[in-house]
Amino acid sequence: MNDQIGSSSLVGYLDHARVGPLSRPAARALAGAAALASRMAPADLDRLFALGDAAREAAAGLLGARPHEVALAPSTSNGLFTVAAALRGPGTVLVPRDEFPANVYPWLRFAGRGGPDVRLLDSDAGRHITPDLLRSRLTPDVVALAVSAVDSLTGHVAPLAALKEVLGPRRLLIVDAIQGLGAVPLEAEAADVLVSGGQKWLRAGWGAAPLLIRDRCGARLSPGLGGWAGVAEPFGDRHPAPPLPGAAAHLATNPDFPAAAALGAALDDLALQGGPAAVGARIRATLAELLDRARHAGAEVLLDGLGPGERAGIGAFRLPGHDPAAVHRTLEAAGVVTTRRGEWIRLSPHASTPPAAVGLFAEALRSLSRTTTATTTTTQEPICPTS
Repeated sequence: MNDQIGSSSLVGYLDHARVGPLSRPAARALAGAAALASRMAPADLDRLFALGDAAREAAAGLLGARPHEVALAPSTSNGLFTVAAALRGPGTVLVPRDEFPANVYPWLRFAGRGGPDVRLLDSDAGRHITPDLLRSRLTPDVVALAVSAVDSLTGHVAPLAALKEVLGPRRLLIVDAIQGLGAVPLEAEAADVLVSGGQKWLRAGWGAAPLLIRDRCGARLSPGLGGWAGVAEPFGDRHPAPPLPGAAAHLATNPDFPAAAALGAALDDLALQGGPAAVGARIRATLAELLDRARHAGAEVLLDGLGPGERAGIGAFRLPGHDPAAVHRTLEAAGVVTTRRGEWIRLSPHASTPPAAVGLFAEALRSLSRTTTATTTTTQEPICPTS
């Protein structure tokens, strides 16, 4: 299966954790919505709003939520800032120290501006967050844990249900799901708040991100960034007007409707492919093959002891004795697209990644090995014959 645009040029594309090329269904939906927006007859505007509602309902179905518990934010970062503005102090938000910065800055920016304080947690044996680590750091002042569903470098899947059990009903579990939603099954029912852009594993492009705020925690969050689109009577005589029920209360304005259309198409396509379980199985199988080839080439795999269900679609490796920048350049020259994070090369295939990508990757690693062997041979001191 390969439904990406320009698939012939993307054989070696292993970088969906950075950005997933638009799927064909998403691209068609985006073009169709743009065509509606170019005409803007009254019926066309109604159709655009309907596309936004359909995307929101599809996201709610994927997350096991009621439709009114989901709104469409412009991005993961925007959604997290929206929640940070809504969560008032006093108290403390726990955030893993090695979180992706998108899930750090919202809490830092609102600390001291009416939001809770921030306490950073060191990882537990290299894993992003574990229930034992969380349990050891809980204090009475903690009001929430903000965590990624999947760590963006190691691929470690956070055990959301176990984390929520440790937190209990009084504290909020706030989840940045962008590295997991659409890639692997997530324990989304455990999340009180969840947000995820569509530009990575959903392959829906930028501009629309499901923002889940469950009813069970709605009273804990004020509509801090909620604007005219989040109130029941935006054109009434008195302001502020009563907020809309559910997640919509936190919207500053209407969503990007063409982006919402692409997101809805991507979510529908995910369901047609069997959902996160089926898609995730294919992604994990391809990643396992890639990591096997890396090990065969002498690579060290980051968090190599993760079990099958503990790693999502992301794996990272390094080749001892090789400059990581040179490894990255060699892969790129061979048509293998990856991301370099310091000394680590990150791999993130998709279900649409063709088998030929594994061969390209393996051959690029073999070329590195041959180059090293040749260099070592030519730089050895000559052996002088004895007299």
